[in-house]
Amino acid sequence: MSPGDSPADEIERLTRLLRDREAEIARMRTAATSAEALITHLRLTIAKMRRELFGQHSERKAHLLDQMELQLEELEATAAEDELAAETAAAVGETTPAHGFARDRPARKPFPAHLPRERVVLPGPDACACCGSRRLAKLGEDVTETLEVVPRQWKVVQYVREKFTCRDCEKITQVPAPFHVLPRGFAGPSLLAMVLFEKYGQHQPLNRQSERYAREGVELSLSTLADQVGGCAALLQPLFDLIRAHVLAGERVHGDETPVPVLAKGQTATGRAWVYVRDDRPFGGRDPPAAVFFYSRDRAGEHAERHLGGYGGILQADCYAGFNRLYEAAREGGPITEAACWAHARRKFFVLADVTTNAHGKFAVIAPMAFEAVKRIDAIFDVEREINGRPPLERLAERALRVAPLVVDLEIWMRTERAKLSRHSEVAKAMDYMIKRWEAFARFLSDGRICLTNNAAERQLRGIALGRKAWLFAGSDRGGERAAVMYTLIQTAKLNDIDPQAWLADVLARINDHNIQTLDQLLPWNWKLSAQKLVA
Repeated sequence: MSPGDSPADEIERLTRLLRDREAEIARMRTAATSAEALITHLRLTIAKMRRELFGQHSERKAHLLDQMELQLEELEATAAEDELAAETAAAVGETTPAHGFARDRPARKPFPAHLPRERVVLPGPDACACCGSRRLAKLGEDVTETLEVVPRQWKVVQYVREKFTCRDCEKITQVPAPFHVLPRGFAGPSLLAMVLFEKYGQHQPLNRQSERYAREGVELSLSTLADQVGGCAALLQPLFDLIRAHVLAGERVHGDETPVPVLAKGQTATGRAWVYVRDDRPFGGRDPPAAVFFYSRDRAGEHAERHLGGYGGILQADCYAGFNRLYEAAREGGPITEAACWAHARRKFFVLADVTTNAHGKFAVIAPMAFEAVKRIDAIFDVEREINGRPPLERLAERALRVAPLVVDLEIWMRTERAKLSRHSEVAKAMDYMIKRWEAFARFLSDGRICLTNNAAERQLRGIALGRKAWLFAGSDRGGERAAVMYTLIQTAKLNDIDPQAWLADVLARINDHNIQTLDQLLPWNWKLSAQKLVA
């Protein structure tokens, strides 16, 4: 205390110092709390990036399952090898027979009845092995079946056109030459179908196909195969147009897109493959399912506007901003009805819950809310699985009774919990994704045709996502457009449970001679009906 200060002044000075110290401590605590929040946010971001880099949790489990199956395969092979060696040794008297562990072998199913059977008759004995008598009578036979495969066989089909001359007028008569699938073509429809399906259905580039065919003794150059692919894509374009019209005539379509690397001058650009799927089976519709693909150089929303230019039904999709102009009231022809995808929304919470589960407690503060959101959404999915395939009115009744209360509770819980979170919180961002679009997410409660997810479109794009690792990129924009045509045909055939290669082979053999007015008879679902009638 200074000599001139009174006790009151000293008390005031000490009080001021104490307040300053408390304020400093509060600032330090705030800074520490902010730093801790930043650390937690960065750790979570890193964990999410690692998850995206190294695969989802289900993919890691699939990898572990693959390893376990490989280990089982090796153990089974080793056991079979040792067992055979033991039996061989016992047969020649090298060991003393011993009863060891007996493996349970799976019961083998009968071979499919449609496979052709080749009988190899092993002749019986000429005389009785016991008494030597030759008076033998057939009692029956035992048949042992072995599954075998015939390697792929190449053949050249020669169409021989005989010439005749008239003895009276000496005019030469000859039947017209048969049509080839392609003008000046040499490949038959089955070969062309195989090349197309290998390239677009099995993701085998033409250069690899050419190398494989050469090893089988048939030289088909890359340029030759490319010519055939381009010609077939042009020939099949009318079927693509019919499928596109069928898809866009649906009351509801699923839409999605995925990146496709495309070769450009001196670099690789990123194009886009778009798909729109019509599948009325979830609400009991009888029209056949189909998928139509498109290609574009970029992801601009104008492409979606062009694809769906004349459409006016329901679009089930994720919340991609490029679709927004389709939902505007001022859109020419009227707005498209938006239906959001609950699987996308759930995935955002599931990622946080999954990362939290595998982070050894680093994000314990985040875990409960993400888990709670996933649990509430899963309860809605459980009911939807039960009513899948029912007519729209039945689905609406069940939703009103069992689903609507769950959705209302989820909205109230989400808005209440969101108010407690910082806008930088990862859980808050996942909640905002749904809250800002709640009308689109809840629309399925008022329309029985709407599904809960957009998985129908995602399933059709899965082949492209997997195939990218095999074919790396499309060679050009025209190549992307050809791929869209072929993906449309192949995926639509698969949706109708038809072998795409068999269907393509038959269509290619018939399309040149087919009446253009009845071309719809070659569409997968009509082709399937015709094939069934022929079998019957």
